[in-house]
Amino acid sequence: MHVVMAAGGTAGHIEPALNTADTLRELRPGCTVTFLGSERGLETSLVPPRGYPLVTVPSAPIPRRLDPSLLRLPGSLMTSVRDTRRLLREGGVDAVVGFGGYASAPAYLAAWREHVPLLIHEANARPGWANRLGARLTRHVAAVRAGDLPHARAVGMPLRTSIRELDREARAATAREELGVRKPTVLIFGGSQGARRLNELVAECLDAWIARGINVIHIYGSANTAPSARPGYVPLPFTDRMDLAYAAADLVICRAGAMTCAEVAAVGLPAIYVPLPVGNGEQELNALPVVRVGGGVLIRDRDVTPEWLTEQVGSLLRDEQRLLCMATRAHAQGVRDADRVMAEWVIDIVEGGRTP
Repeated sequence: MHVVMAAGGTAGHIEPALNTADTLRELRPGCTVTFLGSERGLETSLVPPRGYPLVTVPSAPIPRRLDPSLLRLPGSLMTSVRDTRRLLREGGVDAVVGFGGYASAPAYLAAWREHVPLLIHEANARPGWANRLGARLTRHVAAVRAGDLPHARAVGMPLRTSIRELDREARAATAREELGVRKPTVLIFGGSQGARRLNELVAECLDAWIARGINVIHIYGSANTAPSARPGYVPLPFTDRMDLAYAAADLVICRAGAMTCAEVAAVGLPAIYVPLPVGNGEQELNALPVVRVGGGVLIRDRDVTPEWLTEQVGSLLRDEQRLLCMATRAHAQGVRDADRVMAEWVIDIVEGGRTP
């Protein structure tokens, strides 16, 4: 079995593809998985370390406004589709699984032209243009939540094994010891590349939190800076052990990317969501389901202030009963088997001889 994973651009597209690929290889150890991406996306740094070959094709991004680059779109898209069709033919590919991003649209069109079965997964509350296109070309459409794409089946977000199997209560003491923090601890992070606005807020709130005995784990992003480490404050440019960070935390402050929302809910962490105010507003929509049931608090980027955040964190961490209630409700919203559902779907398509 040879499967192509088409995902690129951001970690939100790439990570669920990697997690699905990992589970697919667990279920079918002889399966070959090839990733398709662009030369400029994060896939060049995220995919090879996980042990998968990466084939790059010219990206064909849709400009967000009318400008001369729009004139180059048809040519770049045709080139990418041509190269991808060659990969599908020469590689004997049995299925294409797409997760959105710049490299996905050429893969969807190539699979359609080559009559290769296509499965699509949409992570965000508002689908991107590539997945809206792909959903018209296949019957096999998955989404974190139903209703976002025609005939989509709700499966949740494919997560890493270390996240979906995390028992925070059992791991908390060990994780705190390893990271050098004590209870209560707040974890702040801004996604795969950090978040400048959240970093600024941490710098302004930190003294007050430390004075109140609140410990802070701050994942600030490799391209950014943070205050110097001190007792009770652990700044990290990056970590590949988010399971430890989640286990050590009592509360999270974060953006609301699809992967972030899925992970935080799956591990049952109360959260303060500060959605990134870009794109089509999908981050706020990503957080709303867990916020509406009481598993988190949402505040818009333009409204959050150091004073509000200082008091909100202090208030939540003082109220253990409320934190427990939020954690329970967040955990109930989490989905922890999407990687297996997606992998089994691929196997069913290929081995069951399903049509595109």
